[in-house]
Amino acid sequence: MKAFAALYAELDASTATSRKLEVLEHYLRHAPPADAAWAVYVLAGGKPRQIVPTRVLRSTAAEVAQLPDWLFDACYETVGDLAETIARLLPDASRRHDASLAEWMARLLALRGRTPEDVHAALKTAWSELDAPSRFVFNKLMTGGLRVGVSRLTVTRAIARVGGLEHPLVAQRLMGYTDANAQPDAQSYLALIAPVASEHAGMRTAGQPYPFFLAHALSEPPEQLGPPETWQIEWKWDGIRAQVVLETDRCWIWSRGEELVTERFPELVQAARDWVHQDPQRAQGVVLDGEILAWDTTADRPMQFAALQRRLHKRQLTPRLLREVPVVFVAYDLLQWSGSDWRERPLAERRAQLERQLGHGGSPRNAGQLGVSPLIPTEGVSWVALTEQRAASRALGVEGFMVKRRDSRYGVGRTRSDSGGMWWKWKVDPFSIDAVLIYAQRGHGRRASLYTDYTFAVWDHTVSAAPVLVPFAKAYSGLTDEEIRRVDAIVRKTTIESFGPVRSLSPTLVFELGFEGIAESPRHKSGIAVRFPRMLRWRTDKTPQQADSLQTLRTMLVSFQQPSTLPTMLCD
Repeated sequence: MKAFAALYAELDASTATSRKLEVLEHYLRHAPPADAAWAVYVLAGGKPRQIVPTRVLRSTAAEVAQLPDWLFDACYETVGDLAETIARLLPDASRRHDASLAEWMARLLALRGRTPEDVHAALKTAWSELDAPSRFVFNKLMTGGLRVGVSRLTVTRAIARVGGLEHPLVAQRLMGYTDANAQPDAQSYLALIAPVASEHAGMRTAGQPYPFFLAHALSEPPEQLGPPETWQIEWKWDGIRAQVVLETDRCWIWSRGEELVTERFPELVQAARDWVHQDPQRAQGVVLDGEILAWDTTADRPMQFAALQRRLHKRQLTPRLLREVPVVFVAYDLLQWSGSDWRERPLAERRAQLERQLGHGGSPRNAGQLGVSPLIPTEGVSWVALTEQRAASRALGVEGFMVKRRDSRYGVGRTRSDSGGMWWKWKVDPFSIDAVLIYAQRGHGRRASLYTDYTFAVWDHTVSAAPVLVPFAKAYSGLTDEEIRRVDAIVRKTTIESFGPVRSLSPTLVFELGFEGIAESPRHKSGIAVRFPRMLRWRTDKTPQQADSLQTLRTMLVSFQQPSTLPTMLCD
């Protein structure tokens, strides 16, 4: 654990990617394989499912530190990070236990499902055996908050250097490695760095997806892309990006976040199996890349993303939920066919084979259906005409266009070197509204001393003679560091009341918020929830009285909930 704690400290202290890559490579070369396996897991984004309830963690730490709960909570509010708060407050270790990272992870995982009394005793023992840096990292691993500014790409390149491999191959081997249910070990790490020449080293394991190829946002005029005929244009769906992996009679469904979500979509699994049985070549191995959508089969159009979230977050898939939120899979790429990797083939060839197997595209009409994402015609069409057609996206329940070079291969991630940046997402402009800042909360980690998390409100003119502000969104991104410092100073001057780390404020600041979607929400006082809210700009030119109203949001909601029917617009 000491070696990993030292690695964490070095990574945290460095801002240079080259330095992070250097220290990570050094650690992986010298760490025991079992330790390296866990280091790769957590640094690449893996998070074991919750091990210790936060309530038990806080109460045990307060007892060991001999502090009343109110004083522990006050310290936490000041520090802003639970793992760091505990590490700072606990007394020095009474004895040292120089166990490895893998051994400590085994001890941590053994706590899951234990009684609060057992967890309480185990935590006290663990904290008494760890020095301060190791204790901090141990707490981070336990809370699932180990973020140290290392990208998955950096981890991939470090592994590639250690193994003398190409980083796209390592990216492929890493797929599924960070699944929440995974328990990496020495063997799984050695498989990551195994030479290509070794037996089975270059082969995918059963059910393993390929690394997702991601698009860049198109910020320049589309005319700069050249003739539209050289591009394949599709609608940009608002669903869950997924790969359906089929081998013989088995089916796996992976989300872009590398979560295995097969059990959440049983009707898609059945449809995929039925499809495979129709052709022996399919049974040899097929991987489809596409989008899972909640589908209104009556109106023949996508449902809002909020409906799809119900399928992900409910513990049990009841018959009622399956009826209320039917799903379809819209495929837009073929990554593997008949057991062969097709990613190096041109997109036009992959698309042609996809259509031969699943049809020419069009609106799915039955729950559980596998379909093909329809194309937007580009022959003899100008970018001006395509821009006009794209403007109808929101009314159709989609987010805009995906623009892909017909000769592009299927790359890895979002690096421009892969296919030369030949995939673009051409989204419609976000919804926007001017809102008033009414609450502010301290940030976490390095921003624990600043108020960086904000709650915004709009005016409700219907509840009383005088309009009142009702909260509808929280946002923390979109401002520069300098703007955050200026807002922080105003927050401290305009505070009305404090509630732990949160302050209520006099309404003085107006911000333009952008968001991608809007839905009804009984959990919010305004009755409305927005998707992906962020601050577009600080409206220093507006007073709070000039901010928008709840009626404006409700008007947006009505238009967003009633998209046009899709068959005419979406079919080839």
